[in-house]
Amino acid sequence: MNRRSRRQVRTAFTLMEVLLVLVILVVLGSLAVGMFTGTQKKALERTAQVQVDSYDHAAQRYQIEMFSFPPSLQDLRVNPSGSPNWSGPYIDKDVPADPWGNPYQYDPQGPRHNNEKPDIWSYGPDGSPGTQDDIYNK
Repeated sequence: MNRRSRRQVRTAFTLMEVLLVLVILVVLGSLAVGMFTGTQKKALERTAQVQVDSYDHAAQRYQIEMFSFPPSLQDLRVNPSGSPNWSGPYIDKDVPADPWGNPYQYDPQGPRHNNEKPDIWSYGPDGSPGTQDDIYNK
């Protein structure tokens, strides 16, 4: 007897083996996507909070030098009245949209959240005002 005839030579995967590998890959992929989605949402919320807080600090520096809070967030970059007390710009770049593409909100009177300083906030992931996911300055 020939050696080849005693041993079967296997040259390809069976259909069951291929399907089993595909099922395993789909399960692992869905787990990875599920974990990434939660992480991305938290990262976007933290990014918005950091930006809101940085604009809050810039507005407070503006208030120290100009004796009032800026009329708008854009006034943190440009001397609105030609005042000699202004030593800005207080932020390096124009105010971008929040991580969800909506403009940051600003109220120099601060009646919503804190009457001692202006309110700066993002409408959050849903983009709707007055919901629980709104992100305010601290």
